[in-house]
Amino acid sequence: MKRALQHASLVVLLAGSAAFAEVGPGDTAPDFTLRDVNGKTIRLSDYRGRHVVVEWFNAGCPFVQKHYETGNMQSLQTRYTGQGVAWLAINSTNPRSADYRDAGRSQALLRDWKMAPTALALDEDGRVGKAYGAKATPHMFVVDPKGRVIYAGAIDDKATWKHEDVKTARNLVAAALDEALAGQAVSTTSTAPYGCSVKY
Repeated sequence: MKRALQHASLVVLLAGSAAFAEVGPGDTAPDFTLRDVNGKTIRLSDYRGRHVVVEWFNAGCPFVQKHYETGNMQSLQTRYTGQGVAWLAINSTNPRSADYRDAGRSQALLRDWKMAPTALALDEDGRVGKAYGAKATPHMFVVDPKGRVIYAGAIDDKATWKHEDVKTARNLVAAALDEALAGQAVSTTSTAPYGCSVKY
C-alpha cells in the first residue's frame, strides 16, 4: 500500500506539468519503430488501416496490476484484437529504474499474466513515450485507421488501484472503440490519465 501511495503521489505531481508535448484527439499519432520483447520490429505505420490501441505499461505499478490481476486488460485485449484492432503495449521504464524488466522477464510476464496484446515493446530511452506525452501507466491512446488519435487519457473513470472498482467503472477505452468500430463519432475523446508516473 505504501508503494501504491508513492506511485500515486508522483503521478499527481506530473499530471499538471508540461515537460513535453502531449498528443491529443485529432492529432496524427507519432509513428515509431520499436522491438517487441520477442525481438520483432513493430512500427505503428504497419497498422495503418486498422484501429490501434497504444497502452503505456509498467508491471510494477499497482494501477496496472489492478487491471491485469483482475483480468480486465487481457479481456479488453482479446475482445478488440478479435475485432481486428491492433493493441500495442509499450513499457517506457528506464533500465535504471527498480521497475525495469528486460525482454526475458517481460516474456515471462506475458505468459504469467496471460497478456494478449498484439505486441509488448520496450521503449528504454523513453523516446516514444515522450513523443506521445505519456504521463502515467496506464495511459491509453486510441488511433483510427487514418492514423489520427481519437481518444487519449485514462482507461476508465475510477482513478484508484482497488481491484473491486473495475466492476463498477465505465471503461473509456472500450466506449471509444465501440463507437469508432460502429462508425460513430467518439463521444468522450480526452480524459486526464491516472496511474503511476512513467519511469523515464
